[in-house]
Amino acid sequence: MTNIKRGHVLQEINQLLANNGFETSHIYERSCFDMVARRKLLLLLLKVLVNIDGINGVQAQEIRKISRSFMASPLIVGLKSKNEHLEEDVVYERHGIPVIGLETLKNMIIEGEYPEILADRGGYYVQINGEVLKEVREDYNLSLKDLADLAHVSRETIYKYEHGIVRACPETAMMLEDILNLKITLSIDLFKVPDSLKELNIGKSNESPLNDNKINMNEFQPQKLVELGFGIIPTQKTPFDALAKLESNNPISKNVETPLITNLEKNRKQRTLKKMAITLKDLSLITGSSSVFILDNEKIKESLDGIPVVHGWEMGEIETPAEFLKMIKERKECN
Repeated sequence: MTNIKRGHVLQEINQLLANNGFETSHIYERSCFDMVARRKLLLLLLKVLVNIDGINGVQAQEIRKISRSFMASPLIVGLKSKNEHLEEDVVYERHGIPVIGLETLKNMIIEGEYPEILADRGGYYVQINGEVLKEVREDYNLSLKDLADLAHVSRETIYKYEHGIVRACPETAMMLEDILNLKITLSIDLFKVPDSLKELNIGKSNESPLNDNKINMNEFQPQKLVELGFGIIPTQKTPFDALAKLESNNPISKNVETPLITNLEKNRKQRTLKKMAITLKDLSLITGSSSVFILDNEKIKESLDGIPVVHGWEMGEIETPAEFLKMIKERKECN
């Protein structure tokens, strides 16, 4: 295990996805996430680690907010925790993000088989389909106590299973399935884009809801974008500086490709900007979003290697978000 390189795992995952109908991005170095991949409406945002304990809370928060912005499913793929291998078909969790092993990912991608077991504090658990459990119990004319006695648990435990109040240990779930001759456990759909982590029964996130109004605009430049009606999500350790998304009450928000992947004036050299342009084009292609440079550098014309450029003085003259988006579209189409 110690000889396995993270780069090798990344390449294997990239090949796995590409061979099974996914469009895959480049692998992004020095980013809080490693790659994105799309298959039809499914968009994955992946972080790959040899040891899953290597991710910290700041990185995880960045991954979560970027995933929400792109309506992507965040997923960490790892090989071990401390010195223990990650078990196949078991879902772990780190800082509110689901974590699986490489073999589990292969089962999901190739076979369409999703894991059922969640590793949490105190052991392993499964989620029981309470409606099915209650329906079958009543079909067998069993009371709560009857089924509880057969499964060697309390009547209250069966009641909680049926109402989704608690999870079950795998052994109890298997015993209930043997008694009822029916599958009652639920798979964990890690490719679902949840409104909250509770929907996947993954655990709790300590992250507070993102409030873009708390951004210190003296430290963060695109005040004009805010005035035009964009919510700004600044990012750290990503291939871009920020995501800009039209507020949902804006009448044109449903007809535009957002979030807008944005790189801002930071006195970067043109060589650096050209490298960033390659990454922006790649991200835009996979995520279905648009990209833009907002620069003060007058030497750079209306685009940079295919990415539209809007200058600072132009931003001052733009009056509506539609005008801004039209400028980006025209400069993109000219390339």
